[in-house]
Amino acid sequence: MRIPLELQPLLEDGIVDAVLRQLKSGKEACVYIVRCGSEIRCAKVYKDMAQRSFQQRTVYQEGRKTRGSRDARAMSKSTRYGRKEQEAAWKNAEVDALYQLTAANVRVPQPFGCFNGVLLMELVTDSGGDPAPRLGEVQLAPELALEYHQFLIQQVVRMLCSGLVHGDLSEFNVLVGSTGPVIIDLPQAINAAGNNNAFAMLERDVCNITATLGRFAPQLLITQYAEEIWALFEEGTLQPDTRLSGIAREDATVADLGDVILAIDEAREDAVRRQRGREEAEGRTRE
Repeated sequence: MRIPLELQPLLEDGIVDAVLRQLKSGKEACVYIVRCGSEIRCAKVYKDMAQRSFQQRTVYQEGRKTRGSRDARAMSKSTRYGRKEQEAAWKNAEVDALYQLTAANVRVPQPFGCFNGVLLMELVTDSGGDPAPRLGEVQLAPELALEYHQFLIQQVVRMLCSGLVHGDLSEFNVLVGSTGPVIIDLPQAINAAGNNNAFAMLERDVCNITATLGRFAPQLLITQYAEEIWALFEEGTLQPDTRLSGIAREDATVADLGDVILAIDEAREDAVRRQRGREEAEGRTRE
């Protein structure tokens, strides 16, 4: 097996003792099984940014903090320096999210550090000690599907309480380890309070997991956990261990038609005033 150039410095510095084999290759990164002393771990090597598209990243990066205004401007203009900083921010987001979620008692792989852009983390294994399969690769009894769904919804809640939304949660980003589901792949995790797409992404995360496990327990398909979770989050009452019903509360607020009409009239009058002002300004210019 050809050892990636990115792993060579880790071997030379003794951080990694041996690269055993490649575990998987995805659109964002390649993951290798490595030995660190007596421990078997994973090394996530991110693919070069030239091989990937940044087209969808702005949606995920909204609300993320940058080191300074210069970095933010460079990233928004996609200069060479900006692309480099954007790439570093994308990698660091996953590292930061893993540490943040581990502290929040969310079941994610334990991180062991990031070295030269390579993320070292726990190798999630099944009961036989082999690399754990993805959620979409296993067959489940209805009772176990219900148990996994309840657990994963609770993980989504804990993530949100810590300020994050996964943003790409699906059967491909959940491993079935020896102790149950483990959430992986977090470079796109978003700031729940600072991203206008946070609810849409949380809803998609929940719907993806519900659709997957609903194949084994169809009663899950009528639940409305995303709406319930978000309503509690917005009113400030969501807690990491909040008990959920799966039923969204209906908005009982009755719109005041008079206020709506008044707002429309005011907007129309304001538009007329602005148009009249522009016409008067143009008339003075011609004079």
